[in-house]
This record gives sequence, C-alpha cells and structure tokens, in this order.
Amino acid sequence: RSASSHGISLYRGWSFDSDTAITPKICITGSTSASLHQILPWLYYHKVIGVSHFILFVEGEAAKPAVTSVLESIRGVKIIYRTKELKEQQDRSRIWNETWLSGFFYKPCNYELFVKQSLNMEMAIVMAREAGMDWIIHLDTDELIHPAGATEYSLRRLLLDVPDNVDMVIFPNYESSVERDDIKDPFTEVSMFKKNYDHLPKDTYFGLYKEATRGNPNYFLTYGNGKSAARVQEHMRPNGAHRWHNYMKSPNEIKLEEAAILHYTYTKFSDLTSRRDRCGCKPTKEDVKRCFI
Repeated sequence: RSASSHGISLYRGWSFDSDTAITPKICITGSTSASLHQILPWLYYHKVIGVSHFILFVEGEAAKPAVTSVLESIRGVKIIYRTKELKEQQDRSRIWNETWLSGFFYKPCNYELFVKQSLNMEMAIVMAREAGMDWIIHLDTDELIHPAGATEYSLRRLLLDVPDNVDMVIFPNYESSVERDDIKDPFTEVSMFKKNYDHLPKDTYFGLYKEATRGNPNYFLTYGNGKSAARVQEHMRPNGAHRWHNYMKSPNEIKLEEAAILHYTYTKFSDLTSRRDRCGCKPTKEDVKRCFI
C-alpha cells in the first residue's frame, strides 16, 4: 500500500487463471510513458478483475529497460516500442485517409498524441484478433475500470452478461476530486470522484452544477464521454481514443448504468508538468490553445 512498497516483490507469487479457462478473453491496450511505479498497480488491478492480455505501446520512461524487463516478465503483457520500423509501418496506415481524424493531422502536442493513439489502437485490433481476444478496451494508466453492477466485482462477469448482439459497451467516466497537494499513490490515496452526468439525476446535476464546478467553465477538467469496450471482430477500426467503429456497419452499443471508468485526473502537480514537457509548446495562452484539445 505504501509508495515505497510498489517494487516488484509486492507482485511476486500472484497467480491467475490459465488462459484457456478465461471466458470472455479481455484485452486492454494503451499508449504510455509512465513509470513502473504507476503501471504495475494499474496492471495487476485489471488482472484481478479479469483482464488477461495487455498490449502496451511504450515510450519515454515506460520504454526504459528497467521498466520493460519487469513488464515483459508478466504473463499476458505485450510491449511494443516506438521504433523507426513501427513509425514507418504506421505512416502507411489507411487512417491517414480518414476524414473523421483529418482535423488532428500535422498539429502539435495533444493532437499528435490523439493520432498516435489511433494508429496504435489500429495495430492493437489486429494483435487482439490474432491472440483470440473477445473484447478490447483502450485505457490510459491513470484510469481504472470500475465494474459495478455485475453480480461479482469482475469485468469478466460484467461483459459475460452483455447480450450477444451488442458490439460496444460504454463506460461513463468519473473524475477524481483531489483533496490534498501531497498525493504520492493516487490509486490508494484518492477516494472521492465526481460522477458522470450519465449517472446523475438531471435535477441533481443541474441543481448543484455551480457548487460542483467551483468556478471552472466545465463540469470535468478533461473528457466526459467515457471509454468503451468493443467485441473483437472483422472490419473494426478505432474511432478516436474513446470509441471503436466498424468499416462495414454501425456498431450496436449500450451504455452501462453503474459501471464506470475512474479517471485519476491531475492527482499530482507532476501530472501537469509532464503534459507540458512532452511537447515543444510554450506555457502561454496562445500555445495552450494551439497545442491542447
């Protein structure tokens, strides 16, 4: 639980069901530059609730040998490095012809990250199909899936109960409300969240909006449209970092009434500075508008 105990030894000796016994097979994919201190508890939490495979596109801190050597030793984890070969392969992707994403092309910072995530998700779909996965979810390492509403605290149980004709399941996101400025380990120290408006009665949401926003222009600091799990099937494509689509049909989707994504947003000051430092944009109002969505 303590920040100092998040070494490898904390997770040694953990055992999970063999791959053949897992139904349905669930895969999480993500693009990360986080430290091992952040990735390990995130990864093992999702293993406990039923995720069997992780496809992680790593760079920065996450791509260092001290991090990847540990991650690659964990069963079900696949690491993809941002190499010259990967970039060349993604440069030939049909995503560059997609009109829905074209507004993000050749722009800095967050726009560039959004395109990169979409390219990574496209590759993850192929890898998930080859691995025999049933469901795929795109998730960041500051987000946890909260499978409320199932008969047990299990993402596997939750998705097992989804009707066969449903292609995509939407998890509304909750956003952390940080009460202290000395958070070391967000997953164990942050416990208060703003509920998504999808999970609030309208009179509560609008009646308490002023108190909830506390002077901010938006209800949430970041996104509010949730994340999604999609059945792995032919002709899939990403539809931004939060949704999936299909070239041959409009996916049949449902929105869950209790399950959610817990988003640990800006729980430490370094979360803000790391976003500022990952691109060449200056800390001016003009560059903030130019670089951040």
